[in-house]
Amino acid sequence: MAAAAGRLRAAGVPDPARDARLLLAHAASVDAARVTLIAPEEIAPEVAERFDQLISLRAVRVPVSQLIGRRAFYGRDFAISRDVLDPRPETETLIDLALGEDFTRILDLGTGSGCILVTLLAERPAATGLGVDLSEAACLQASANAVQHGVADRADIRQSDWFGAVEGRFDLILSNPPYLAAEEMADVSPELRQHEPEMALTDGQDGLSIYRIIAAEAQGYLTPQGRVMVEIGWQQGEAVQEIFAAAGWGRVTLAHDLDGRPRVVSADKPA
Repeated sequence: MAAAAGRLRAAGVPDPARDARLLLAHAASVDAARVTLIAPEEIAPEVAERFDQLISLRAVRVPVSQLIGRRAFYGRDFAISRDVLDPRPETETLIDLALGEDFTRILDLGTGSGCILVTLLAERPAATGLGVDLSEAACLQASANAVQHGVADRADIRQSDWFGAVEGRFDLILSNPPYLAAEEMADVSPELRQHEPEMALTDGQDGLSIYRIIAAEAQGYLTPQGRVMVEIGWQQGEAVQEIFAAAGWGRVTLAHDLDGRPRVVSADKPA
């Protein structure tokens, strides 16, 4: 495993020892906590070959989650592929804020893997929700995760360009939209730039266009006491708040993640 970690380190992988451990655990079908108990001579040839293949792929910066097919999010494992954005810890801030609200029906715009929609439905057994995504492959992935976590009967997944196929009213409208500006894409990690869907990362413009759509249209889909919550890039707090204020929202607030960075803008009380 030390040699594998060395290969990853030479390839510029940020945490090579951790990744080598996770990939060996996956290749050997054992828990990651037990990997250090495996002596090199105990590794079967087929496991060693599989491990070598995984290390080669990780060295060209394929994300670990795509190699093992899952990613932990809010205490649950979600099936992941290169068709959806990899769930990230900072998005759990959005979940925490949503769970502080009263809701029975939610809308997840750009649902991707379904991690936001499925998590909230799993945490609130009486709630129902709609998740929409322009990508058919993402819709299939979200549907699979809804089945895996036992909420498929309460989760409606539809292919839609934002509000295009949305009907009805919701207590919460949530989104982690593509918020990287086109010019920022050259500076992101190879894992993002080469292996995750570009449409989930950037709007191809200034990184703010989807917030303008949500701010302009969401009022028509909220219940009277409903609220919108959107994840933002940590430098976008002021700009996104201004977008919602300019669209006529009566109360707009900013919340920070566990690292103290601006992370979620909430808006309610339409003017």
